Amino acid sequence: MWEVFKNGFKAHLQLERSLSDATVEAYLNDLEKLTQYLELNDSSSTPSSITIDHLQAFLKWTAGLGMTASSQSRMISGIRNFFKYCLSEQIISADPTELVDTPRLKRTLPDVLSFSEIEALLQAIDHSKPEGQRNRAILEVMYSCGLRVSELVNLKIPFLYLDVGFIRVIGKGDKERLVPIGSEAVKYIKLYLQHIRKTQEAKPGDEEILFLNRRGGMLSREMVFLIIKDLARKASIDKVISPHTLRHSFATHLVEGGADLRAVQEMLGHESITTTEIYTHLDREYLRETLIRFHPSYKPIG
Repeated sequence: MWEVFKNGFKAHLQLERSLSDATVEAYLNDLEKLTQYLELNDSSSTPSSITIDHLQAFLKWTAGLGMTASSQSRMISGIRNFFKYCLSEQIISADPTELVDTPRLKRTLPDVLSFSEIEALLQAIDHSKPEGQRNRAILEVMYSCGLRVSELVNLKIPFLYLDVGFIRVIGKGDKERLVPIGSEAVKYIKLYLQHIRKTQEAKPGDEEILFLNRRGGMLSREMVFLIIKDLARKASIDKVISPHTLRHSFATHLVEGGADLRAVQEMLGHESITTTEIYTHLDREYLRETLIRFHPSYKPIG
């Protein structure tokens, strides 16, 4: 019975949606898990007879088999696609997945660098090399402005308003925002522009790009990742570090210093304030130190 629906779903994914073979196979595997469960518990079921109760029991069954919340979430996505297909083909009259809650994923926070670790990264740069001066400007901009790596590599010289301390950033969805930039970042951008960038011949199409590689082309996201990883190694920083670590550190240091959350949201380019709220995590030691400093009657134990 279900083979007919599976074959129709497969044809829909391949022909109408032109999905890759890997994606098609993943969706079909998700559906196969559901049908395996149904065969064990309700062999007479069809797509039109499936209810939210079936699906919730199915999720409980997969959890009992040891499937993680992230795997369940991905699997539900495939099953949702199947029932959307069934609805469009009038195989069913209502989508039973509409009310299914996706398992709540534990949001893990990336490592944060302390200010002394940021300084150690900067000190690990070899300024005697042309790429060293460029890398210093890159790190200063990333930490000063909290940019995404995609925003950094696409930063253009005409978007620098260094005389007034702002840069124009093109964020997700091509949304523009003005971000204040610190004096140290301004200083090293100017040094890079004066001594390195103006001597480089940019590739066609990259003439306005601020940060170029040795061949005059725009830096790749992967190259920025490798630069930061190498500096972390030289600085003996034993943390999982990436370009996003600098963005996360920028936001965390602002919030810990008392910055208004909506101001941080604006600088980061977050559409929703709830996204920015992940940066409000403060460790216990920081809270304890705050109490000691500011609460008139607080005395540390011991």
